[in-house]
Amino acid sequence: MGKRLYGLSLASVIGMGLVLLMGALVTKTGSGEGCGTDWPLCNGKFVPAYTIESMIEYSHRFVSGIVGLLVLGAAIATYMKLRHSGEAMLFAFGALFFTILQAILGALAVIYPQSEAVMALHFGFSLLAFSTSLLLTVGIRTGAYVPAGSKAHRSARLLAMDDRTANIVPGMRKWIWGATIYSYVVVYVGAFVRHTESSGGCLGWPLCNGEVVPALHGATGIAFAHRIAAVLLLVIVAIIAYRSSRTPGSPDLLRAAARWALLLTVLQVFSGASVVWTLSSDWYLLTALMHVVLVSGLFGVLCYMSVLAWRSARISADPNRPAS
Repeated sequence: MGKRLYGLSLASVIGMGLVLLMGALVTKTGSGEGCGTDWPLCNGKFVPAYTIESMIEYSHRFVSGIVGLLVLGAAIATYMKLRHSGEAMLFAFGALFFTILQAILGALAVIYPQSEAVMALHFGFSLLAFSTSLLLTVGIRTGAYVPAGSKAHRSARLLAMDDRTANIVPGMRKWIWGATIYSYVVVYVGAFVRHTESSGGCLGWPLCNGEVVPALHGATGIAFAHRIAAVLLLVIVAIIAYRSSRTPGSPDLLRAAARWALLLTVLQVFSGASVVWTLSSDWYLLTALMHVVLVSGLFGVLCYMSVLAWRSARISADPNRPAS
């Protein structure tokens, strides 16, 4: 695989991760209006005034623009080298699509004030752009795609990878796909908490305002819903990790990914708790950004597990697959 393509895709992943962090920073510091209602200029200027809010917001825009060019470059390079691979094309141009979509949504949020529900989608689309870029990079790195010009589209290395994913049973595939979709819902609710500034609705952890089930209204109801959703996600991921470890013949790739998913889920639960614990301290911004990092990593791992399940389904249904 060409080093330039891998380098571009890797730079896109790192860049999209930075965009996610900077977007969260904009929200947490209340810098969304740092450039007024002007876009792409900042308060009518190419170089904004040196205020904290304007610099944070404009830096986010600048980095997003650079990363957009990287994602575009990765998509073009993928088309040139891997256009015969439907999976690679899906991830490359999926990343480009979601990058453009989140940029448009961000611009509209500046020019025309949007509801909190719509603003929460901005983070969700950015997360999808990050995840599709990640899947493309992992596929390239692991040799899942055969370079254009190869005489055999199914090389010995790819067949070996197929053997490691073909034994994911149909029931496990459904659990994985369901967990991935549900995790996106949890992420959206978390973004909604952030944009509605409902983090303080549940003071204390694990209890909410000193109660097991608090009065479910306003910010308290939103924050409590996110907590319950996160706990349920932990249970689902734990079941997947347990079943993958106990099922005979379960692929090593799946077992390893499931263990990582469980670890990241546990960490993101405790990082969410740390956000509550540090609400009134100088550590709040750091814990909030760490929560974003862990949630993004968890969603990326679940998406990779979904791809493994998808490959397994395709391989199992292939009538020309050689008998093992």
